[in-house]
This record gives sequence, structure tokens and C-alpha cells, in this order.
Amino acid sequence: MSELVARALPVPRPSLLGGGRWGAVGLSLGLLGVGLVDVSNSASVSLALALGGGLALTGFLLLTVRHYETAIAIGLLLMGIVRFEPAPPDIAFAVIIAVAAVTGRFRLNRVPVLPRWIVGLLLMVNLLSLMDVLVLSAALRFLFITAYLAIFSLWMTTFVDSPSRARLVVVTWLVIAVISAVVSILALNLPLPGRSVILGNVDYGERASGFFKDPNVFGPFLVPIAVILLEQRIAPRATSLLRLRSLTGWALLLALSLGVVFSYSRAAWMNYAIAVFVMLAVSSLRRARALRALRTVAALLIMGGIVAIVLSAAGSINFLEHRAKLQSYDAQRFAAQHVGWELGWTHPVGIGPGQFHYHYPVDSHSTFVRVFSEQGPAGLLLWVAILLVTLTLALRNVVRGQDTHGIGSAALLGAWCGLIFNSVVVDTLHWRHLWFVAALIWASSLRRRAAGSPPPANMPRARAGPARDAAPALLGRSSVARRSSATFP
Repeated sequence: MSELVARALPVPRPSLLGGGRWGAVGLSLGLLGVGLVDVSNSASVSLALALGGGLALTGFLLLTVRHYETAIAIGLLLMGIVRFEPAPPDIAFAVIIAVAAVTGRFRLNRVPVLPRWIVGLLLMVNLLSLMDVLVLSAALRFLFITAYLAIFSLWMTTFVDSPSRARLVVVTWLVIAVISAVVSILALNLPLPGRSVILGNVDYGERASGFFKDPNVFGPFLVPIAVILLEQRIAPRATSLLRLRSLTGWALLLALSLGVVFSYSRAAWMNYAIAVFVMLAVSSLRRARALRALRTVAALLIMGGIVAIVLSAAGSINFLEHRAKLQSYDAQRFAAQHVGWELGWTHPVGIGPGQFHYHYPVDSHSTFVRVFSEQGPAGLLLWVAILLVTLTLALRNVVRGQDTHGIGSAALLGAWCGLIFNSVVVDTLHWRHLWFVAALIWASSLRRRAAGSPPPANMPRARAGPARDAAPALLGRSSVARRSSATFP
């Protein structure tokens, strides 16, 4: 009888081992609490507004439980709205990740081992650096956001496991990116209602910032999806991911490119140039794509001419030339970086999360400097390890011709190279799209080899006799692999 009961009620396998699952839930809900407290402290919230926010949050929790992917689509659309921290997408994904952990949808075994361990060690080093903080409340808030983004990247790696989910990610990113770019460009050149709110107060509202606080973050936010869209034009067999007509695709790409240009961010321009160059270089090396790459270069030159015409018509050429030169505050940036390196050498475990501003009035303007000063040499080594391991996985995906369920490996490699450059000159540690691109690369690295490629040397061979019962399973896997390869080569 006990054996029958055991068969009827099998013991479920935990997706996150034991306390790890509840640790993820606790951290997600902790971030949610920190976000709500921060909002209430930074603004006078009426009782009615607080009740309304509580009801909205409760409704979103119920939506996540009942319609998981719909809630994720809403969270992805909110990725383009980051005017303060924690931002609206952070609140949404804190709920989503907590629900995913409790319901068994967060499976860490779908994340490559090396990134998983490096991210965990980086968080441990962040905790250790709390020993020398000046303002504990600011340190805890900064640490919670870092931990959330790290866990978000691990969760996103496990989520993108099918073409439909990859399409959900790309479509939502494309929608919010194009809307942000178009609204910002119109606000720069037309007297739109709420123009001052849209443009913000950076450089007196003369730069496109979308729904971001900083134009230097908005510009790079547009680059990865622009490169993904561009590769869709070069690799027509993958266009089913977006299902766009050629003219529509180029029009959307033009809007994104104008958004990058009008952000007047030198780092974003270089990021875009590096990403496009790497993607085109990789694509030109692939069979039967060199001619397409050349055609794409010609199309990009034409698009560059259109961008120049728009800039001239908007009277922005002089401001563009001014932004392309060294600025008066660049000397302050270099001085801040010098101070950051000194802090890292004199504080073996770092000065603590988010504490750089309390030691020097100017931001570090470099992720490497921030991590080195705030988490010491160990933190810097782990950050470099995350960048290099992800770069290695992206290169391996390109060599294998292994996409992320339709998201091109060349585009992700180019986007990651651009983000690495950005990390040198801008603080990118809390950029949601940096961790997002990393997750897409990690998700691709665990996909099976395409059908027709030689099997690994240690793969067991089917044997006659008692082992024939395993044949249907092997055939099932190979047929799935053939279908996947036929759809997304």
C-alpha cells in the first residue's frame, strides 16, 4: 500500500534547492519593501494614493499567479521607464521572481555553472564590503538593487527557453524602445504637452532621454534591440521572430538610430558603432551572407545620410559637434576615477555598495572604478570575470551558429562588446539592459547542438537488445532538434 501511495504522489523536485528558493523569495520581497519605503520617503504620498498602490500591487500579484507571461510582458515594457531606483520594472519583477521561485518556474540548473557561481561570489563580496560603509541605509539600498539585478539575470536565463518567449522579449523591448525614441525626438523638436517632463533637466533638456533619468543610459538601452533588428534584416530565415515587412523593419531601425544620435551620448555612439561593426563582421564571415552584409552597409550609409538631414533640419549640427568634443567636466571624471583607484587599493574589502559618492562629489563614470573602490580587488576580478565569461560564451555561440531561440548570436555578441566599452566610461552596474543581454547569451549557451553537427565524443551509442527501449526517447530528442534547427538555423 505504501508503495502505491508513493507512486501516486511522487516527491516534487525543488527548482531552487531548499533555502535557496525561499532566499530568492525573501530577497525579491525585500527589494519590494525597500522600493516602497524609498518612494514613500522621497515623496509625500497620500493615504488614498498609498491604498491605490497597494491594490494595484495586489492585482499585479494575482495577475502573475494566473497569467504569468502576461505579467512578464508588462514588466518588460516597464524596462524602458527608469526615472528613479528602485524603478517600476524592479517592483514588477520582484513580484514575478518571487512567484516563479515559489511555483517552481525558477530553475537554476538552466543557468551555465560558471556565471551562476561568479554572480553568487560577487554578491558575497558585496555583503563583505558592508564592513566599511559610511551610510548604511544607502549601502543596503544599493546592495538590494545589485542583488535584484543579478537574480533577475539568472531568472531571465531560465525564462527564455522557447521561440515564443524569445519573441515576447524582443517584441516588448522593440515596442518600448521605439516609443521612447519617437516621443523623445518629437519632444526635442516640437512643443509637445509635458515636453519638460519627457526631456528631463540634463543639459537643460536638450538631449533625448526617453523615460530614463539620464540620456547616457537611454542611448545604450536602444542599441541591443537595434542590432537584433538589424541582424534580422541580414538573416532573413530568422525574420519569423518579428514578422516585419522589410520597409517597416528599416523604418523602426531608423527611429532607434535617431534616438541614439539625439541622446547626444558619446559613449552610446561608440557603443552603437562597435555593436554594428562586430555584428556585420561576424555576419560577413558566414556562408552566403557576405553579399547581404555589403547591402546592409549600403543601407546603413543611406540611413546615415537621412540622420544627417534630420539633424540639419532640426538645427542640431552645432550641438552635435559640441558634444563630440571633450567637455569641461571630463577633467572631473578623470579625477574621480583617480580617486576611485586609490580607494580600492587602500580598502581591501572596498568602501561598501553605493558609497563612492560619499567619498568624492563626482560619480566614478566607470563600472570598473566603482566596483574596485566599493568591493576592492576581489570585486573587480569577479566583475571582469562576468564580462569575460559572457564574452566567451557569446563567441562560442557565434562559432556554433547557436542563437537564442531566434535572437541572433552575432547581434548579442555585438551588443555585449558595445556594453563592455560602455562599462569603461560609464557606470553600468545597475543597467537593466546589461544584465538582460547577459541573460540572453547565457540562455543560448545551454541549447543543444543543431541537428547534423557531430555528436560529442562522450555521447553514448545505442546498443541492440535490452537498450532498445531507449530508442524512442533518443529519436524524440533528435526529431525535436531537427524541427528546432529547421526553424532557427
